[in-house]
Amino acid sequence: MRGDDRRSGSLFSYVDLEQRVPSDHPLRVIRRIVDDALQELSPIFSEIYSARGRPSIPPERLLRALLLQILHGLRSERQMMERLEFDLLFRWFVGLGIDDPVWHSTVYAKNRDRLFESDVAERLLNAVLDHPKVKPLLSGEHFSVDGSLIDAWASMKSFQPREDHDGGRDNEDQDTGGPNPDQGRNPSRNFRGERRSNQTHASTTDADARLFRKGPGKEARLAYMGHVLMENRSGLVVGTRTTRAHGSAERMAALEMVADLPTRPGQTLGADKGFDTGDFVMELREMGVTPHVAQNSYATDKARRRSAIDRRTTRHRGYAVSQRVRKRIEEVFGWAKSAGGLHQVRHCGLNRVGAQVTLAATAYNLVRLPKLIGDAA
Repeated sequence: MRGDDRRSGSLFSYVDLEQRVPSDHPLRVIRRIVDDALQELSPIFSEIYSARGRPSIPPERLLRALLLQILHGLRSERQMMERLEFDLLFRWFVGLGIDDPVWHSTVYAKNRDRLFESDVAERLLNAVLDHPKVKPLLSGEHFSVDGSLIDAWASMKSFQPREDHDGGRDNEDQDTGGPNPDQGRNPSRNFRGERRSNQTHASTTDADARLFRKGPGKEARLAYMGHVLMENRSGLVVGTRTTRAHGSAERMAALEMVADLPTRPGQTLGADKGFDTGDFVMELREMGVTPHVAQNSYATDKARRRSAIDRRTTRHRGYAVSQRVRKRIEEVFGWAKSAGGLHQVRHCGLNRVGAQVTLAATAYNLVRLPKLIGDAA
């Protein structure tokens, strides 16, 4: 018998969001962990919000929505708010009832600065890692580190001489030798023959972005550098840093993240060939950390370089294990750039970009936790 296609939009409907979400849905595990972590941050929220005035959107809901935006690869807060209007799963995760109004996306304009300047993103990552169900999954002795370029939210046309920022030269006369008839929102620029560097040029869109190229033959682009510290047992991110892009940024950020770890005997740090320098290896050994760094030995007609890693490190079986496991850290950047919104940052400024990187790392951990907790159980 054919069913009736009549619409029932005018009838009353009593919807229980808790019953609409399947009991085995991965977001159930994620939400329990996020709720417990946000409960730990409640004293921090009380400090950064005033006790007087009109009630604001709860910061817990704002952060749940930001995590959900990363988990589902939504491009902007505006798109996230549109999804909250009709998606029952999204409403359930954020904490909105079926009849609760959705806030406007501009709410993040003020609250983003309030939350990000208080290191809430980093505190949330640490609270997730300290969860009773997550902490047993972590290793306290064996870690891996790596960094990756993250494209800035700035066009190459915004990378202009610093004297132009101060009004020292007319923008209409640069590059062409005379007035440029092609003016407007996106004027043409001719970079041929122009030498540009971070010492003489800066972006008018994002002053913290730096012109950098990853290696010989690679294109130079305005970027930041995101750094991740991963524990080797479960492959979860335990530390992040975001820096301006420069040649020694990876090694400096790695030393900072290792210094924040609780000191334990037998700690090791796996890394690729870019970390095989005498200074970095010496600093790790002085900190009591064994450098399981990939050897970078090469010889040319003009130069010969010897690896800072010798047989006293490579002869142990643990060195080979670290070199095999450290490659899993590429999965962090692969997920963050393809699904987590880090292919190109959505914000300008080092603090905001750093918070986005940390939230993406937190979301990566949350994606993996349902399976890890299930396997551990």
